[in-house]
Amino acid sequence: MVFRDSLKQPKMKVEGVEHESPVMAGLQSHVSLQLPLPSNQNLRISPDDWHLLAYLLLVHKTNTKGVGQDLLDKEVHALTFGYMGLNGKKPIIVVRSGENHGGQSSDNSLLPGLNDDMALDILAWSSRSNYPNLACLNRKFRSLIGSGYLYKLRRQLGIIEHWVYLACNMMPWEAFDPMRQKWIRLPRIPCDDCFTFSDKESLAVGSELLVFGRELSGFAMWMYSLVTHNWSKCPLMNLPRCLFGSSSLGEIAIVAGGSDKNGNVLQSAELYNSEVGTWQTLPNMNFPRKLCSGFFMDGKFYVIGGMSSHTDCLTCGEEYNIETRSWRRIKNMYPGRDAGTFHPAMCSPPLVAVVNNQLYSADQATNEVKKYDKVNNSWSVVKRLPVRADSSYGWGLAFKACGNSLLVIGAGGHGGHDDGVIVLHSWDPEEGNRDGQEWNVLAVKARAGAFVYNCAVMGC
Repeated sequence: MVFRDSLKQPKMKVEGVEHESPVMAGLQSHVSLQLPLPSNQNLRISPDDWHLLAYLLLVHKTNTKGVGQDLLDKEVHALTFGYMGLNGKKPIIVVRSGENHGGQSSDNSLLPGLNDDMALDILAWSSRSNYPNLACLNRKFRSLIGSGYLYKLRRQLGIIEHWVYLACNMMPWEAFDPMRQKWIRLPRIPCDDCFTFSDKESLAVGSELLVFGRELSGFAMWMYSLVTHNWSKCPLMNLPRCLFGSSSLGEIAIVAGGSDKNGNVLQSAELYNSEVGTWQTLPNMNFPRKLCSGFFMDGKFYVIGGMSSHTDCLTCGEEYNIETRSWRRIKNMYPGRDAGTFHPAMCSPPLVAVVNNQLYSADQATNEVKKYDKVNNSWSVVKRLPVRADSSYGWGLAFKACGNSLLVIGAGGHGGHDDGVIVLHSWDPEEGNRDGQEWNVLAVKARAGAFVYNCAVMGC
């Protein structure tokens, strides 16, 4: 079995975007789907259609008496072809000549009857939540899943599933799959007690979850891999730090500012490449800052807010251009709060999220969602938060982007610290506030405590 090093251009429509893929060409020669379509119906295949198609082929082409059928049953109920609703009929698979009807492999390919290019595309389109099950099919699948190649292929094809990773005060790290409404508990980090009970920061990059904290020996960094499903120690930054601003874009991440082990406020920044697991020192920012926040927007990295010393707040932002390796100062990008509200050192870093290259913030003092105007360098209120951010100065609350939606995660149904319940609220800015559009309750996690310590959204 040979994994591809490059991809060719497509020939399939996915939600209106043209792709060149060997899948469609191969499907016609091996499998046909008999679908009840009106003559005037335009067939457009969405990612969900590909998820279902992947399992239809997997179950039909592999010898999976128990596992495959169970996966198929779940997928058929969870996903549907857009044209199924026309008359309520499901597609019928008709297998053409060349297949071993005994269900056994007739060659050494991943999916008998299909070349590996087509099989890899099909597997890439299937949901990553089922990759552990696919790895149980045989050695060939286990080798493929364990190589991590499918995640690289998904990134090249633009296939993204967003999962939410949470650490609250009464539970270890857990992952939440919004599509399937499924919680997955991660293994415990094999760290010392100092790291367990210390303040931590987290960052999702590529197919890795990075957690930064302190052990008895000093700063430490642990990494959870989606490929191995295990935690491992990671190389430290060239200049280890805490209270920094950070964000990721694909397989890279940038951290900026923060405090070193002696409490000095840093002006430096570093880039992490998850493909090779290395840190690269970047040019210094214009100002040192800690308790700041970072984000990517329009392909550039930004850092806003924070403090340049133990008493002085920063209202300017900085933009880093990866291509030119240069920083640009943006005056008054994040205006200061009312000085009478509370001391700035008590407040959390700015709660910011970027959806479709649009920046939003959750104001810790007014409990409002604000939208940033890039042209006028100003903010406007767009919505109330579903929970209170001012009760703990912004701490214990997560404000994240999850696909096309904003995600607010906090205690209780209405911001109350009741019964250790954490609620995940979502809102699609594209829908605006028409018809009194409120926040949707995406999920409720009981017995999780009333405080979100760390949260990261991973899209891969």
